[in-house]
Amino acid sequence: MADESEPSPRFVVQIHDARRMHFDFRLEVDGVLKSWAVPNGPSDDPRDRRLAVPTEDHELGYREFEGVIPAGQYGSGTVIVWDQGTYTPLGHDKGGRPVPFTESLARGHATFRLHGTKLRGEFALIRFRAAGEGPGKEAWLLIKAKDGLEVRDRPGSPDPHHARSARTGRTLRQVAAASAVRGTP
Repeated sequence: MADESEPSPRFVVQIHDARRMHFDFRLEVDGVLKSWAVPNGPSDDPRDRRLAVPTEDHELGYREFEGVIPAGQYGSGTVIVWDQGTYTPLGHDKGGRPVPFTESLARGHATFRLHGTKLRGEFALIRFRAAGEGPGKEAWLLIKAKDGLEVRDRPGSPDPHHARSARTGRTLRQVAAASAVRGTP
């Protein structure tokens, strides 16, 4: 059972208009943001199995970052916070006992419930290729569970060009334009 005095871990989904447009899915784990690049974005439709490629961990403060990373720097491009909130780890062993989230990730199958402004309900990250197994990098799938909160009658993920920030209500274009006005590279 979770300690009720502990704050719930946080998550953020950022849209990143970098070399290739993608979504960064980040979960607070052990004092850092564990991160995956999700090219097509998370989906509310369980039929959409989304590729999620691990990226470097980020510091916790990065979950609030929205702005433009200057050209020439790693990850250059415009970033907005598409969704944010808390999550509840749901992993358990064969006996039904809770398993620490870091252990679930190490095993390659982590389930959790998102409590976001846009994403809600149960999701899973499932590793289908470990680092060093065949061509390419480690790869995971991000999948929405059939939990009564899924969608089926509309697209499961947003159009990143029209999506609005959960923090400021701005689009990628508006964030980039504001940065240009301020003279930020």
